[in-house]
Amino acid sequence: MKKFKSIFIGPDGLRHGWRFLIFAAAIIFVVELVEQPAIAFLAAKLHVDRSALSAPSIIVSDGFDLVILLVVTGVFALCERRRLDSYGLPINEAFGGLFWNGVVAALVVVGFVGVGMLVTSGMRIHGIALHGTELITSPLLWLVAMLFVGIMEEYLFRGYALQSLWRGAGFWPAALITTALFAGDHLEKPHENAIDIGMIFALGVALCISVRVTGSLWWAVGWHAAFDYGQLFIIGTRNGGRVPDGRLFNVTFPGPAWINGGELGTEASYFMIPAVVGTFIYVVCFLPRRSSALKT
Repeated sequence: MKKFKSIFIGPDGLRHGWRFLIFAAAIIFVVELVEQPAIAFLAAKLHVDRSALSAPSIIVSDGFDLVILLVVTGVFALCERRRLDSYGLPINEAFGGLFWNGVVAALVVVGFVGVGMLVTSGMRIHGIALHGTELITSPLLWLVAMLFVGIMEEYLFRGYALQSLWRGAGFWPAALITTALFAGDHLEKPHENAIDIGMIFALGVALCISVRVTGSLWWAVGWHAAFDYGQLFIIGTRNGGRVPDGRLFNVTFPGPAWINGGELGTEASYFMIPAVVGTFIYVVCFLPRRSSALKT
């Protein structure tokens, strides 16, 4: 009986692998139960087209998902007698130096890929796509939308999930498992291919390493939000075959898919390969280090 009990209970109570599984099951259950009807209701009330790749659509969907994530994580934090922000998003560091460091690093990547596509004729800019008040409202709406995406996805895959597995199995198994789930979540995107998933997986691992190095998720949040802002709003790249509404430039992508990513956009461009390698080097060699590990 004691040996059987040890499968579930360790020195810290319920073993962390089981905590991860219960957390994942709770997220899936709540999402399946309330997400679709709730988002459909909100979109109808706010007159938002859910089928569009637009800032309002993302704000509604990812904003609601963020609320679910905070509630579920809050319950687990209460059970573990910890603060909600103790899983990598310390509130006193919100939008501080690490966040802006990540923003700059991501914009460098976006700039490199964008210039590469322009030089090789994989992308052509035909002028500004916004007019009048859109020049103010669209950048702000996309900024809010990408912040929601950055916080929600990073806290979902590299918050409680990463920490619980990290404590139970070590950093690398935790990083690889959560990143596989992160990449797998993108498989439902139309026209998905190996290069896009490969880049998403590699970037996911780099973001996990950033958490280990800095002891915080804020660099990863800044990088994630700025990268998506750069590719969807500034470049206006396609994503799963959809063109972003309210993008900055009137742009076309006449070149081959290996240059501009085709229907998948910049993430599937071969220019992302050196960009990802550079991101790895920066995270491992130059990112500010913390003396204490996040998981403790």
